[in-house]
Amino acid sequence: MGGSAPRRDVRLPVETTSFVDRRAELAEGRELLARARLVTLTGPGGVGKTRLAGRIAARVARAFPDGVRVVHLSGLNDPALVPVAAADALGLHDHSAQPPLDALIAQVRDRRLLLVVDNCEHLLGACTELAAALLHGTTGVRVLATSRHRLGLTEEHLLEVRPLPVPDPDGDLSAAEPGPALALFADRAAAVVPGFRLTPANRPAVARLCRRLDGLPLAIELAAVRMRVLSVEQLLERLDDRYRLLSAGSPAVLPRHQTLRAAVDWSHDLCTEREQSVWARLSVLAGSFDLETAEAVCADGERVRSNDVLEAVAGLLDKSVLCREPGPDGVRYRLLDTLRHYGLERLREHPGEELAARRRQRDWMQQRAAACEGAWFGPGQREIVARLRADQDNLRTALAFGLRGARPTPGDDPCTVDDGTAATDTHPTPEDALAALRLAGTLWFYWHACGAPREGRYWLERALDASPEPTPERARALWVAGLLAGCPEDLTRGRRRAEEARALARRLGLDAEAAHAEYVLGVIQLFSDDLHAALAHFRAGVERGRVPGQHLSLVGLDRVELACALGFLGKADQAIAVCEEARRLCERHGEEWVLSYVHRMLALAHTVKKDRRRAERHAREALRLKLAVHDVTGIGLTLDLLAQIAAHSGAHDRAAVLLGGADRIWADVDRDRWGSAALDATRRGTETRAREALGAAAYERSYEYGAGLGLTGIVGHALDEHPEQPGPEQPPTSAPSPAPASPAARHRSPNWSPKASPTSRSPTAW
Repeated sequence: MGGSAPRRDVRLPVETTSFVDRRAELAEGRELLARARLVTLTGPGGVGKTRLAGRIAARVARAFPDGVRVVHLSGLNDPALVPVAAADALGLHDHSAQPPLDALIAQVRDRRLLLVVDNCEHLLGACTELAAALLHGTTGVRVLATSRHRLGLTEEHLLEVRPLPVPDPDGDLSAAEPGPALALFADRAAAVVPGFRLTPANRPAVARLCRRLDGLPLAIELAAVRMRVLSVEQLLERLDDRYRLLSAGSPAVLPRHQTLRAAVDWSHDLCTEREQSVWARLSVLAGSFDLETAEAVCADGERVRSNDVLEAVAGLLDKSVLCREPGPDGVRYRLLDTLRHYGLERLREHPGEELAARRRQRDWMQQRAAACEGAWFGPGQREIVARLRADQDNLRTALAFGLRGARPTPGDDPCTVDDGTAATDTHPTPEDALAALRLAGTLWFYWHACGAPREGRYWLERALDASPEPTPERARALWVAGLLAGCPEDLTRGRRRAEEARALARRLGLDAEAAHAEYVLGVIQLFSDDLHAALAHFRAGVERGRVPGQHLSLVGLDRVELACALGFLGKADQAIAVCEEARRLCERHGEEWVLSYVHRMLALAHTVKKDRRRAERHAREALRLKLAVHDVTGIGLTLDLLAQIAAHSGAHDRAAVLLGGADRIWADVDRDRWGSAALDATRRGTETRAREALGAAAYERSYEYGAGLGLTGIVGHALDEHPEQPGPEQPPTSAPSPAPASPAARHRSPNWSPKASPTSRSPTAW
């Protein structure tokens, strides 16, 4: 048991504009993926590689039982984070000390899935390493990459994505089908000029324009939006003027990359001065962004005011420079990668502009992170998680800015300047590095509670190395680094970090940070199975009460850990009393994440008391809350507990279903349950009881049904909000995958004992 149940899970970007048919490329791409495990779509910027990859992936999705996932790299600039981004796209939640690529391979080794890796060219080495590891370390994973350059592996099959074919403007244009280039122009022109269509009269001019643009989809789209104010003939005339300027009288035919450059230059020239300034400043943003972020980054109070930004954004949307897409708080915007690099090049024409824009971006991310931290212990946790995940690329950019090193070598594409993180002719100052440390520490709740401990450790360690001075920011970052030490291999370093944090906080008179460090030290005592010391530690902390400035989440978790130690030592009634106090605190503030662990601890305590009715009630409430905040690890642990309760209550069929669902979720975390003897013993005990009671065939049928339900399906089943279980002739259903984020906190099995768990995990780890 414990393998990967098939599930067809397709997560592809939503298309906001129509797709011009590329029948030949679609057919060739499907054929290549049928016989090759690595296919790379290559071609110049603006040719449509990303859209084509999405269409190919959608066409072949049925062949991949474990789904299709997309790794978006356009907003990522650090090679070390490529395997982290891939794991995130796959919904994996590794907390081990293994190198991230090794952990990724271990988790997908037995799966059959398609991974689409988009925009590899600026991270070529890391993408090549990722693809090689997947090819050599798995048998059922296939990779579809998009890149301006090949990855260079011997197993790689290339599909060159060519510009759209354009008919001869002087030839026969009477065919019913105008061809993809003309169809694309007509579609985009109709969006700005309702009623526009191709006619015998305008087809030659449209064909001549598309040919002048070399059939490049991005160039055609940029030209089509000018139909709002110009005719096709006027478009062609002005484009010819632009080309004559670029070629400076040379009779040579312009290379294709200069064609794209001409189209982008032309779009830029047609923007107002304010739109040009906003375009340039928006280029420091990676990924998508909301209007508030655009205003914070672009407005300087002098050349561009805050109320100017909305007008400029609207103008850039009209000109197809910006794309609009849905976000957790409403509308978000994005600069296509080619246009972002172009804007960055323009920004660098003005000394000091890039540095100022990057600092505004970093300061805004700090302000947003601080606001989210302040609101975290409250009713808006689900919205906070969604907002920070949407801002993930920009958080990374802000962190990287203060930790940047030498400026990378520019790529060979004329619109690509560099990786977008290094400000021209600048080096990180101590103030910039300290700001990165501050941001990494402010995000402690995101790293810990939202399923990103590995990335949090990465940024914190870099920032701590860059800012060794004894500052409040360092005191905060040290205990956060200790908190994220989520496996036995990290315990020594985690304890050392927390002790250093406590000493520095006391030296600086930072009582709240000292209390936070004390929490981490208590957690590590529980990690190390020193139950009596942990009990005394957390009891003293709870009796002391809240220190001014101490985060309420950690106040609540102090009580959760105290209840944990009490329960393990057989003091179930005392554990329940502590949990009730913590529950009242959470409910007063409308908080859900800590509350989910309070209910889980109540379930564990009542299980110890053999009060299975109350234990199940609290476990169900914990499960409901954990689903709300996407705590995947906590859901797996709680399903294990509910399966155990069901087996001991004689509901063996239910136990088998729940165990199947739990195993499927654990496959995205650690199918061996971190190697814990206690957790494994609990799971095996539940399986043994259910299998013996049901018989092998009935057990397998129920188990597979649970394994096929997916995260929301199995939680619904556990909460008795599920469809009827299939009969013997009905196969298990496929289901969507677990939600992408999970808290790092996990809690032990009630059967745990120090001797039985040599590779134990954390208190909030069980």
